[in-house]
Amino acid sequence: MKSLSGLDATFLYLETPETPMHVGSLNLYELPKDFKGSFHQVVTQHIASRMHLAPIFSRRLAFMPLNLGHPTWVDADSVDLTFHIRKVPGKNLTVRQAEAMAAKLHGLLIDREHPLWEFYIFDSIKPDAGMKIEGKLVGFYSKIHHAALDGKGGTVLANAILDVSPTPRQVPPPDPSRKKHTAGDLKIGEMIGAVFSNSLAQYAKLARSLPGAASSVGAAVMRQSVKGDAGSSSLRPKSPLGLAPRTPFNVGITRHRVFATASLPFAQSKAMAKAVGGSFNDIVLWICSTALRKYLAKHATIPKKPLIAAMPVSLREESNKEMNNQASMTVVDLGTHLANPMKRMNAIMASTGKVKEALVNLKSVLPTDYPGLLAPWVVGGAAKALFKGYGKGDIADRLPSIANLAISNVPGPQVPLYLAGARMVTFHPLSIVIHGLALNITIQTYAGSVDFGIIADKKAVPHVQDLADAVQQAFDEALALFAATPSPCAPAAKKKAAPRKTATRK
Repeated sequence: MKSLSGLDATFLYLETPETPMHVGSLNLYELPKDFKGSFHQVVTQHIASRMHLAPIFSRRLAFMPLNLGHPTWVDADSVDLTFHIRKVPGKNLTVRQAEAMAAKLHGLLIDREHPLWEFYIFDSIKPDAGMKIEGKLVGFYSKIHHAALDGKGGTVLANAILDVSPTPRQVPPPDPSRKKHTAGDLKIGEMIGAVFSNSLAQYAKLARSLPGAASSVGAAVMRQSVKGDAGSSSLRPKSPLGLAPRTPFNVGITRHRVFATASLPFAQSKAMAKAVGGSFNDIVLWICSTALRKYLAKHATIPKKPLIAAMPVSLREESNKEMNNQASMTVVDLGTHLANPMKRMNAIMASTGKVKEALVNLKSVLPTDYPGLLAPWVVGGAAKALFKGYGKGDIADRLPSIANLAISNVPGPQVPLYLAGARMVTFHPLSIVIHGLALNITIQTYAGSVDFGIIADKKAVPHVQDLADAVQQAFDEALALFAATPSPCAPAAKKKAAPRKTATRK
């Protein structure tokens, strides 16, 4: 019996019709020139032959008696692929129309009576002007519940169904000796006993970790205090936990979603990061920050305080191939209050530098699990009460915001991938928006491209395409600032008190 971890189960407890807790992606694929038939049928056959490579395809939830503890995973009695892999009606849809359909599908809950995944196939999409497509263009929208995997776990799943060549690789057959463990095999007494024993183990683990956690937290605080005394900068955020300003994104949300995409060249983005002495993530955050400034200037106002981004951080070891959630959350100052692009870059780099230093000590003690006893009642009840208030609008207007939006940067493969012989052209993610955080920007690097997926509540961000366009404009601005020849930027000289190099304008 494998119970969900506390973090995995929380995504179930937080789910409401307005806040589906699944993640996904919209991928465009180019079919071989000689392809004939239905891509939907070919994909269905392909997935059917590989379901045994990833447990998520065939496992479903089983809930504890009286919701006493976290649910557990069991094998489904059968998997109906006609339910899980569906064909989207319509031919020669534009890319924008496919994005709109993906947004609509992303706002619908996954049926918990089945394994928690759904795939949707677009058999025909009209390429945008400028796309170099020789064969037919098709689409693939996926959604998988976040209780089942995180971003890097999704990469593990992709490795099961995708190939690195147009010819699908041969995979070993299912293990005939493997015994299924279905809901019918569960016994009520054993399930209740497992809840108590697992909870006791979690309490014991928590008690053992407290001294080390206190030491790590204390060391992190002391180091930041010393560095703050040694030297400070007006660009450096005073506190990583400062409250975020009010924006149109910090409201209660509806059941309706909007989605837009942008794609930027990966090599140029990395080169700009090197030019300013920062990381690829710093450049991505600067592009998001600049795009947000453009969007707010056009549709609202730019707050005098910097926007704060909630940013997931992976706690997964490189060798860990499990598909559960192993992540936590931090916050980053986006420097949006600074009109000067160089100062904005320096503010972002100072903020991400603090986050990296803090995680060195805290990564090993950040929790991804907690005791399950009565958690569905306690966590789920608190979430429902909070979200009910958000739905009425009273909490959304009064509760201070720790962050304005979520931004996630997921590293992906730099070689082309193939699904049932079709070449993946784009890899645009769709993530989660919740009450109070109505905008999510997720970035996936893939095969020389930086693919942005911008998902938002339709009421809070009605002009989402303007934000996607602003991402491209921000990149063009970055090229002029950070990648000119000769380079206008160079890392500043190192100082003993400064943890990061900063960008300067010659």
